[in-house]
Amino acid sequence: MSKLKASYYSNPDVVFLARDLIGKTLCTRINNTLTCGIITETEAYAGIIDKASHAYDGRRTSRTETMYSKGGVSYVYLCYGIHRLFNIVTNTINIPHAILIRAIYPTIGIEEIVKRRNNKFSPNLCVGPGKVTQALSIDLIHNNISLTGQDIWVQDDHVNIHENDIRVGPRIGIDYAGKDAQLPYRFWTTNYNF
Repeated sequence: MSKLKASYYSNPDVVFLARDLIGKTLCTRINNTLTCGIITETEAYAGIIDKASHAYDGRRTSRTETMYSKGGVSYVYLCYGIHRLFNIVTNTINIPHAILIRAIYPTIGIEEIVKRRNNKFSPNLCVGPGKVTQALSIDLIHNNISLTGQDIWVQDDHVNIHENDIRVGPRIGIDYAGKDAQLPYRFWTTNYNF
C-alpha cells in the first residue's frame, strides 16, 4: 500500500489522471472506521474551458471555490439536494480541474459498507457517485480537505487492470454541456478480477 503523494495531483492532464485513477484504492477513516474500495469509474472535468464543469468560464462561487485550490483536496457537493458527490481536485492553484469518482469496488470494511448502503453485497453495491459517498461515509463536511491526510486518501495497491478492460466514453447526465457532453472523459471497468 502506498498513499498517493501531493505531487501526483498536480499533474496538468486531468483526463490522464481520471484514467490513471482506475484501479487505485479510495479510502476513508471516519469515526475511526476504515473503509476502502478500488476505483472503477471516473469522470474528468477540465475547468474553465469545459462546459460541463462547475467552473466553466471562470465561474467562482462559494461552492466552486474549492475547485480553484491546489490539486490534492476533496471537492464534495450536493447534487439534486440529495446525493453527496466526491471529486478530486487536480492541477495547480487557480486551475479548477476535478475528477468525479463514480464507482468503487469495496475491498476493506465491507460489512460496514453494506450496512451504510442498507443493501446486500454485489458488484454494483457502489456503482454510482451517490452510492460511493454513502458507502465511504463522505459528507459535505469533508469538502476541501487534504487527500494526503488521515480522513480520506487514495492509495496505490498495485491492482493490475489490463488496458483492454478500461472503457472510455462520454460523461453521464450533462446534456446541458452541448458538444462538451460528448467528450471521451469517462473511464470505467467492469472486470472485477482484481
